[in-house]
Amino acid sequence: MKSTRPSNAVPAVKHCISLAEFGKEELRRIIQTALKLKRTPEKYSSLMKGRWLLMLFQKTSTRTRLSFELGIGKLGGHAVWMDWNTSNFSISPIEYEARYASSQMDIIMARLKRHQDVLALAQHSTVPVINGCDDRYHPCQALADILTVYEAAGGFDRATVTYVGIHNNVTNAMAQACHLAGVHLILVTPEVNPAAEDPQLMERLTSAGTVERTLDLNGAARRSQFVYTDTWVDMEFFSDPSFQQEKERRVKLLKPFQLNRETLAGSDPFILHDMPIHPGYEIDADLVNSPRSLIYQQAANRTYVQQALMLHLLGIPVD
Repeated sequence: MKSTRPSNAVPAVKHCISLAEFGKEELRRIIQTALKLKRTPEKYSSLMKGRWLLMLFQKTSTRTRLSFELGIGKLGGHAVWMDWNTSNFSISPIEYEARYASSQMDIIMARLKRHQDVLALAQHSTVPVINGCDDRYHPCQALADILTVYEAAGGFDRATVTYVGIHNNVTNAMAQACHLAGVHLILVTPEVNPAAEDPQLMERLTSAGTVERTLDLNGAARRSQFVYTDTWVDMEFFSDPSFQQEKERRVKLLKPFQLNRETLAGSDPFILHDMPIHPGYEIDADLVNSPRSLIYQQAANRTYVQQALMLHLLGIPVD
């Protein structure tokens, strides 16, 4: 029987817009694959030979660009970097540019300002799209975070993470990752970034017992093996003069929640931060390079989980 699907319909493909697209076993497979790639990279150096990744950037980046470009290169593939603002994505409906770009590439990673634009890109792409960060979710970061927890704790059983600061895109993604991994997450977040609000997600995970809320940072730190913080002001606004009044308000509100020896209340958890770091704001500089800091391991793990994610979305097996 002849198909009735329109000739211009986009075929169903697996994307990573948030971690809601994945089940618990999928997450564990991605983590296990990342560990294999990290331990014996030479064994997998040609897994993506002949494959091409489009890296589409609207937001600034250090770790996302390095980890994806190095990641696919170390698997034998190639990356093309494209600036959203100097490409035709900035002047044409996303539908048309997405259909063309995906016809030339095997996979796309997009680091965009608006969640709706990432959704539109995925809707019209014929290849997998990875959300490299938007204002609602940051799944790639959360995968690296949960891999770091796994390595340091020797597994996920009975692990507890406290996340402190502004409830933002990283918070949402970390909540999803912890739920899938079976890790307990304590949120010490006195304020929510408006663009990151996802009340249905938080209600569901709180009801499931994955997420707990408190404003008692001292108590949460004492119950946690890991304490995680992030910038109080998104990177695109941190040095923006027009955001100065809001920045000052947030600093005043959040200063009591700075990660330092006092707020850790005598506990000695592992320290996590997704970078870039603003010492003297969300974290005291003393903790960044402390013996319990996993910050640079956490950043390096971006490469391995993103390699594993690309392989998973493309259906490339890893022995």
